[in-house]
Amino acid sequence: MSMRRTTIKDVAGAAGVGVATVSRVLSGGSASPETRERVLNVAAQLDYRPSALGRNLRQQRSGGIGLLLPDITDTFYGRLADGVLACARSAGEPVILGTTGDDPEREAELIGMLMEQGVDRVIAVPSGDGEIWAPTLRAGLTMVFAHRLSTGHGDVPAVLADDRAGVRTAVDYLTGLGHRRIAYLGGPGQEQRLSVFRQALGGLVDEELIVVARGSRDSAYAAAAGLFQHRPDLTAVLAGGNLLGEAAVLAARELDLRVPRDLSLIMFDDVPWAELCAPPLTVIAQPAQDIGYRAAELVLREGGRRPRGVLLPTELIVRGSCAPRRTPNKSG
Repeated sequence: MSMRRTTIKDVAGAAGVGVATVSRVLSGGSASPETRERVLNVAAQLDYRPSALGRNLRQQRSGGIGLLLPDITDTFYGRLADGVLACARSAGEPVILGTTGDDPEREAELIGMLMEQGVDRVIAVPSGDGEIWAPTLRAGLTMVFAHRLSTGHGDVPAVLADDRAGVRTAVDYLTGLGHRRIAYLGGPGQEQRLSVFRQALGGLVDEELIVVARGSRDSAYAAAAGLFQHRPDLTAVLAGGNLLGEAAVLAARELDLRVPRDLSLIMFDDVPWAELCAPPLTVIAQPAQDIGYRAAELVLREGGRRPRGVLLPTELIVRGSCAPRRTPNKSG
């Protein structure tokens, strides 16, 4: 009976550090001398032999595509995964799916697992900093980022929706309706959207109206409810994803804020329930399935030069959740 193979998580636990730290040390990344020595000693004691941390030959790999997503229960990421699977199926490539929960430690652990399993290619919606991806690139795996970029890895091809145009269109639409106190309800990996939001509002931006939640539903609801309670003067909100839009709708209902009479709302992602709301939500539609399909096409491309990136259009779909800003009645 064979013994279970030691994993990168085992080394991290025994060394008292995170998986990301072990990954950095074993790939030659930054770490203190004490940490480096402890990790290397533990790895030697446990006979940890990563199959692909810069030492594995390509012909030893088993093939297939690794797909890392923050949350498969999120409709947007479910559609993105469906696009990847459709393209991979037509190419006869298996897909190994992992969910990171937008947790860099979990992401590093899954990267280590994919490398140990010998996959050739990885598509990821990155959540951690760029250093987490260094082992993958040093090992020569083919990488494509989808929906988000990872800092420090501009050389990795990425398939993105046109966030810049989407945010500007939403802000222009709301300001055209007379709104000035416009909030942004954001989540992990939305730095570019936030930057464009600030630029689009110019001198009208109020930092107190920018709130960033973590990746969970509870965090999104707490952020939305806190925003609405602390700033009852806001008149419009742009939600950076369907989880955040859902939280905004629920919080507004709980606080007896009427959409769009008291609060205009625009949400990124056109998900089926957006049309079922009362009123139906105005959205910035993103081509999630196309993002996944194009990312798989890129990662499977053999030979020749791969494009640095693909930018897909977004679309403002106007429904019933926005209205002109109400002017307060002045009593005599």
